Parts: sequence; structure tokens; C-alpha cells
Amino acid sequence: MKKYLLSLFILHASFFILHSSFFISHAQVGQPYIHDPSTIAECNGKYYTFGTGGGGLISEDGWTWHSGAERPGGGAAPDVLKLGDRYLVIYGATGGGLGGGHNGRILTMWNKTLDPHSPDFRFTQPLEVCYSDGLEDQDAIDPGLLLDPTTGRLWVSYGTYFGTIRLIELDPKTGARKKGNRERDIAIDCEATDLIYRDGWYYLLGTHGTCCDGVNSTYNIVVGRSRKVTGPYLDNIGRDMMHGGGRMVIAAGNRYCGPGHFGRTVIDEGVEVMSCHYEADFDLGGRSVLAIHPLLWQDGWPVAGERFRGGTFAIESVRRGYSLELAVDFVRIPQERERFWQIDPDKPVKPIPNQTLEEVISTWQQGNIPLRTGDYMNRPHQRWSITPVPDAGGYLGNSYFKIQIDGTRRTLAATAQLELTALPDFTGADEQLWRIEQLTDGTYRLMPKAIPGQPGLNKDYVLYTASDTNPTLTKYNFKSDNSKWVLK
Repeated sequence: MKKYLLSLFILHASFFILHSSFFISHAQVGQPYIHDPSTIAECNGKYYTFGTGGGGLISEDGWTWHSGAERPGGGAAPDVLKLGDRYLVIYGATGGGLGGGHNGRILTMWNKTLDPHSPDFRFTQPLEVCYSDGLEDQDAIDPGLLLDPTTGRLWVSYGTYFGTIRLIELDPKTGARKKGNRERDIAIDCEATDLIYRDGWYYLLGTHGTCCDGVNSTYNIVVGRSRKVTGPYLDNIGRDMMHGGGRMVIAAGNRYCGPGHFGRTVIDEGVEVMSCHYEADFDLGGRSVLAIHPLLWQDGWPVAGERFRGGTFAIESVRRGYSLELAVDFVRIPQERERFWQIDPDKPVKPIPNQTLEEVISTWQQGNIPLRTGDYMNRPHQRWSITPVPDAGGYLGNSYFKIQIDGTRRTLAATAQLELTALPDFTGADEQLWRIEQLTDGTYRLMPKAIPGQPGLNKDYVLYTASDTNPTLTKYNFKSDNSKWVLK
């Protein structure tokens, strides 16, 4: 974080976290007010993120957030990581120009749980792992954790615009600084960094621009990558982040600005989200809020996707390009035909209107209608209206949706036989609610909230093409195009 007065900053952060008015946000819903959020962590079926000032947010479903997470020590810009059966929390105490200086400390502490109501909720005493003396060009603040999946080594990046971004190594068993470890400078011109690993590359995500100025904040998130955790971290045109390089991951958009403090959460193979805060959500009075976006990967680079909001679509299978449709009789569109070799070029051209719902709905059978896939021809039985259902809960990053033939109440639903049907009406039952997630390659998976006759939430079965024309429900497989759909 940048060089601003501590009292002003903590006042703002506390207001964002504790204010209890309800708004519908571009980011999340409930009371998603936070600044400098940690990577989202899951504990006993709930989601947690911690922020500057000692507090944080909790969500039962990943969509609706409220205050209540607890973290002692105050300070700024924490991160959290589950290691074995414990949670390691790291945070900065002062630094970043807060209070007028750049002398700061970074500390770690452990807890068995993140649930403040659990009898096991007890943080260990903080342990200092590095510091800045306020004289050299470096701030000990804004730490980000990475457990290297290839080596089991634990790394921390930290620092702000005031000098360099540094890398140190911790002991993953104790959270202490590795004996003999020397810090390395790996970047400049950013802060609030995070390290991630994917497919043989280490990625350094840094927050660029200015913060803490509401709707005038210019924060954005950039990235470089390296084959070694120690760098050098280069962007897409080969610029070293030690020389100010960085490829854009997310910038201001829609009615929000100032995205910062990247965090990555892997939900499933090919299903990832990124968290951050917006310095200002215009629809929430310019407050700083938690945001969750789909995380896409394009040519080996992370890019923030847009949260799906619904609309009217053709639902197209990646398997062959056929679209989901009602299994009803095909109704021809009347047309005055001309022999193509006898067309009069001087004859006026009269456009043919689209086929309307009113022209065909009387030919559809009553009751439930089965589904199939076929060539998309812009017909009423192929156009789907996808609408969020605000009171039905959600999942990490979005609400559930209902999927209906456009202009009707005929609703897509899962059956106990793991098949699909189009019901005459929407009742709000769980098998009529759909989880729609953008995958890392930009396509989508569609999952019913529940399967009739099966307990709990559905975590396995997705809309799937068993053959070119036969949609069904089968266990998700990212490696198969049968599991993937495009919404056009």
C-alpha cells in the first residue's frame, strides 16, 4: 500500500468492513467491504478472507459475504494458506509509509481453524520473519505466500512502490524464516504481490498504480513469469519486472476501479477464480469491496474473466457446435422461393422476419419436454433466457441461475435419472437452479444445484453431450469437450 496516514487508512478500512447496509454489488453481495484481502481460504465448508485492520469476511456459500472473521495483530495486507491441518497467517505491521515511515515488520502465526466460534480457535504468538529499517528503499509489508507444489518449499514475496519487491523463504513446518536465507529483489514499481505456480511457470502478480483514493485510485494488477521462483520475472514482451515490466491481468471496468491484492483459488481442474478488492465500487458509494472473477489462462498467461450475469443465449456444445434445444417438431418458415439462376436483380428485396414464439408454441407438447442438441437456426425452441435467482444462494463468485426458453416459463431441470427435461414452470426447486462457471479456457460448465433423490449439493454432474444430439448429465471432465459449452 502507498504512503498515506495510518489514522485515515485504518478509519476507511474499518468502515468498509463493518458497515452493514445491504446493496447489490458488481462484486459480491451482502456486506463485502474489505481492503487488501488475503487469498480466500476454505474452512469447514465456509470461506474466509482477511483484510487490513485485523478483521475479515466470512461466506457460507462463496457469494454472500459478511464481517466476522477474526485476526489479531492489526496491521495490514495479510495472506493465509492452509498447510496440512493448520492455517498459516502472515501480515505486515506498519510499513508502507503508514504513519509517515517505512520501517515495518512481517509476522506469521498459526491456527487450527479460521472459525472464531470453534473451541480450537487460538492463534499462536506472532513470529517476525523480516523487517525494514526505514532507511533503505524497501518496505516490509504486503506479504504473499506460495507453497511450491514441485518442491514443498514455502516462499513469501513482499514490498511496495517504495523500493523493491523481495523474496524470502520460510520453513513450512514452523512459519519461521529459513536459516541462512537471504532476501532477493525480484521486482519494482508494484506492491501487494502474490506468487503462484502453474504448468512449469512461476508467476509474480503485482499491484500497479495508486491506492486509497476511492474512485480516483488507479490500481491494476500485472504479471510476469519465470521458470525459477527466484526470477527473473518477464512479461509478455520480455520486460523484466525488475525494470518495471508486467502484463495486464485486470484493470478498471464497468462501474468499479482500482483492482488490487490478487489471490488465486483452484475449485476444480480447469475451474479457477481470482479474488481482489476494488478500491471503489461506484454502485456501493465508492467503497472498497471484495471481488471474485473467473480466472482464465490465455497462451500461458492469467487473465481476469467477467462474472457471468445472464442474458439470452444459444447454449452451444463444444463437442460439435450443436445447440441445446427442446425436442419438438421443426416448424418451417414460409418463404417465396426463386430459382437462383433466374433471380431478377431489379426486384425489391423483402427481409424475412425471425420465427416468433407465438407461431410455434402451440405445436409443442404439454407437460415436460425432453432435450436434444441440433444445428442452431435462431428458432424459439433454441433461445434460452438465463436469469440470476437472488434468493437461492450461490457458490464461489456467483449466484445460481434459472435457465428458461426465452419468453416462457419453461425451465431446464435435472432428473433423478441424470437426464434433462424442460418443465412447464419454474418452482425454485434445487434441480431447476444452475451453477454456471467459466473455465480457464473461456468455455463454461453448467451444473444443477442438486440431483433429485441425491443428498446435498451436486458437486460432480454437469450438462454433458453423450453423443452429437444427446445431452445428459455426467461427471465433469475438463479434458473432454463433452463437458464444455459456449454461451452465444
